[in-house]
Amino acid sequence: MTTAPQPPPVPTSFIEPPHGRAAALFILTFGTFVVGTGEFAIMGMLPEFARSLHLSAADAGYAITAYALGVVIGAPLITILGARLSRRELLLSLLVLFCFGNFLSICMPTPELVEVARFITGLPHGALFGISALVAASMVERSRRGWAVGRVLSGIAISTLVGAPFSTFAADHFGWRVAYLIIGLFGCITFLGVWRYIPADQPNRKNSPLKEVAAMGNTQVLLTLLAAAIGFGGMFAIYTYLTSILQNVTHVPEWSVMLYMVIWGMGMLVGANAGAWLVDRKLDLAAILALGGSAVVMLGFSTVLHQPLLLALAVFLIPTFVNGLGPALQTRLMDFAGDAQTLAASLNHSAFNIANALGAALGSMLLAHQFGYSALGIGGAILSAGGLVVYLLAILVLRRSGQKEIRQPIS
Repeated sequence: MTTAPQPPPVPTSFIEPPHGRAAALFILTFGTFVVGTGEFAIMGMLPEFARSLHLSAADAGYAITAYALGVVIGAPLITILGARLSRRELLLSLLVLFCFGNFLSICMPTPELVEVARFITGLPHGALFGISALVAASMVERSRRGWAVGRVLSGIAISTLVGAPFSTFAADHFGWRVAYLIIGLFGCITFLGVWRYIPADQPNRKNSPLKEVAAMGNTQVLLTLLAAAIGFGGMFAIYTYLTSILQNVTHVPEWSVMLYMVIWGMGMLVGANAGAWLVDRKLDLAAILALGGSAVVMLGFSTVLHQPLLLALAVFLIPTFVNGLGPALQTRLMDFAGDAQTLAASLNHSAFNIANALGAALGSMLLAHQFGYSALGIGGAILSAGGLVVYLLAILVLRRSGQKEIRQPIS
């Protein structure tokens, strides 16, 4: 019986930041916090945003759609166009575009122009998250990649816990334009931090955008992205309508709605860190637990809508399981993307936003057909289960093909 060929030795070298790893990881986490706040802020300040521009709530929501569209288009487009830049150069360029988009948003006088500005702001979003994760992974040993990626991506969870509520407060007291001004200024601080603390890696001037696109043909990369686009959707099917559920079904006091949102943010933070811890021990197990566990909890969610305490538990557990999927998928893409590391990492966040649109659309369809709010949990569970099926298919295809991870250093 012949043994399968062994992968080449795993390099143990990593890039040493100029002012220490702690400072570099902090500024990357701060950056994902700022960008995450820029994405989630409008959901809390939508009423003030609509009043200011004399819009209905439904029409004001197009600004959210414009941002999401910018994310989906911008992640692959900007990454391909910036293929010959170093990761530090690309990060700095993306932060300039992010700050410009936020400052442009506060200057636009009409809803249509604001939507254009939000589209521009969304363009660097996916690439910023993806490249930040790659830079974090390049600064640690391979055995700690999950921890580093989870640490940086936890900034997204912190943005839902702190950044979005703060933006809502600023919008309610000073106007939504001031909230975006503050986010833009924080983006400038992130730019300065990246300039000082992130190591200056060598650009690959010979790299070709077509080469990076061609490397994306790997079946494992495509299946991993598909698992993300489906598997994250269940969370958004519920999160999009959580406030409506709390007000119209659970009938909690108005002041406690924000408390449930904080509990949701805490779940996201715990999930990011727990998922990162498990990824460094058993990557596939982390993904399977995240998808399978979220499906079970979402089914339970449908049965506790009238029970405030049990609903609070479900509101904590759903993002805990789903957000634990992030580090697993991001790290798995690093294993298989080969020469398309940057593009694959960025597309992971495009897939995340596709899941956002898919989950919200499914929820809207279920409610439009009078299935009721409890159906959101069932629909979300179906999406999580669908993501799990795709992930298990990826494992099966990998085992049958005998393919190994492309175990190159993330440098």
